[in-house]
Amino acid sequence: MKFGFVLPYGDAQAAGELAAELEQAGWDGLFVWEPVWGYDAWILLAAAAVRTERLRLGTMITPLARMRPWKLASETVTLDHLSNGRVILSVGLGAVDTGWAAFGEPTDRKTRAELLDEGLAILTGLWAGQPFSFEGQHYHIEPLDFLPPPPPVQKPRIPIWVVGAWRHSKSMRRALAYDGLLPNVIGVDGSVRTPSVAEVAEIAADIRAQRGSQAPYDLVVEGSTPGDDPTAAADQVRPWVQAGATWWIEALWDAVDDPGGPARALQRARQGPPRVD
Repeated sequence: MKFGFVLPYGDAQAAGELAAELEQAGWDGLFVWEPVWGYDAWILLAAAAVRTERLRLGTMITPLARMRPWKLASETVTLDHLSNGRVILSVGLGAVDTGWAAFGEPTDRKTRAELLDEGLAILTGLWAGQPFSFEGQHYHIEPLDFLPPPPPVQKPRIPIWVVGAWRHSKSMRRALAYDGLLPNVIGVDGSVRTPSVAEVAEIAADIRAQRGSQAPYDLVVEGSTPGDDPTAAADQVRPWVQAGATWWIEALWDAVDDPGGPARALQRARQGPPRVD
């Protein structure tokens, strides 16, 4: 299992400082969230890239439905070259209660799903190089020969993790077509929750059954562990490893609105990831 860490809040300087501490403490990745209006995720990750050498760098998550796919393709390929191939892109429909309506962004779930699917097709098409064209319901693209950038460093592409709703076939098909799954479970009342350990084991078995011998695939879970109690932290994470998860993301989401949140995050980062035998 690999261990990532979410920056709960902070500017580019904070991202760079945290990234350096994470790499020194033995973490495997830094992830930042991408708000409608706020600190820019890709500038934060660029600051982290120049302060580190091996740390993976990504978003948690990028709501592709409200992005221009070609702009995101430019940002990701730029960071991939700057970091020498350390980018992970995590995408999903996004949480509309974070300010979408205030800026006139689409809030209808069906529309967001369509934009997500078309955006993913455009991203991967542009990364593959020119000539590239696309005809969809929302986007229409013609080949362009005006100074296209080189393809990403990573082959066959920058890894894409996709939020997927367990047992929802269309959502799961989308996620399984890419490189990793951020699973959630939608209740009969429409509420969303994280899966249990037992459900993650079911998901891992389903991934193996559907993908067979294809390239390695990531199954990503998140939570918060006690950095001052290594035994308890290992005991907390071990069942997820045994269930088949490949990444644990340390996420101090309760620190977002906490004035002491940045200090808490830095302290937890310095304590290092859980050590699971």
